Amino acid sequence: MLLNAIDTGTGTGTRHGAGAGVVLLLHGLMGSAESWWRIAPALERTGHRVIAVDLPGHGLSPRDESCSVASVAADVIETVQALAPGVALDAIGHSYGGTVLATVASRVPIRQTVYVDTLCAFAGGEDQRRLAENYEADRRNRTDPAWLRASRPFYSETDAAVEARAAERFDPMTAASISSGADVAWDPQPGSILVRAQPSKFVTDDEAHRLAALGVDVRDIPGAAHSVWYSHFDEFCATLPEFFS
Repeated sequence: MLLNAIDTGTGTGTRHGAGAGVVLLLHGLMGSAESWWRIAPALERTGHRVIAVDLPGHGLSPRDESCSVASVAADVIETVQALAPGVALDAIGHSYGGTVLATVASRVPIRQTVYVDTLCAFAGGEDQRRLAENYEADRRNRTDPAWLRASRPFYSETDAAVEARAAERFDPMTAASISSGADVAWDPQPGSILVRAQPSKFVTDDEAHRLAALGVDVRDIPGAAHSVWYSHFDEFCATLPEFFS
């Protein structure tokens, strides 16, 4: 299934002589491709072409009430191959998008993978309809930009507008289908980068040490929120010189 994507299509795609390439951006749960609204131009300024995808049930992508992490990964691969066939790929995935990215990376070559505050795991066994009801309650709150700014004071007006629009377009049943199947867990590949909020509600210190022992480059940003680039944009970019310098 082809997904909606924001494709800058204008960058040179070169990075320090490494050859043509694309940076794939995968948002977190209840986000959208627009969640990267400041990140994509920053990547363009350093010569990258950017493809930011709306995952199923998010943004303007189709709904799929029977999807799984595996099927979403297949949709992402199909979409990227349709938009940029045969090009070298780098990728950044946040939270749920990081779990999808780990699955994508197990199937297609990616030069550099970045996981943002994620364990690359989803617990299964949930009642889909009950979980969707919980998501719906959260979604309704998030459609109000004022509520978002009150609960996330680091949001700018544009941040709140973008995330409120993402909440309006979010489909709870599609999202809930991810947790209604089996557990999903991937370890990031050795050589990949984990950018972690410090402290993190999602990646404990023990887990970070375990991943570092496996060859994952763990980079902490003290005081950052879960959506690290929203609360600490400059620090996020500085933490990833491979992409932003």
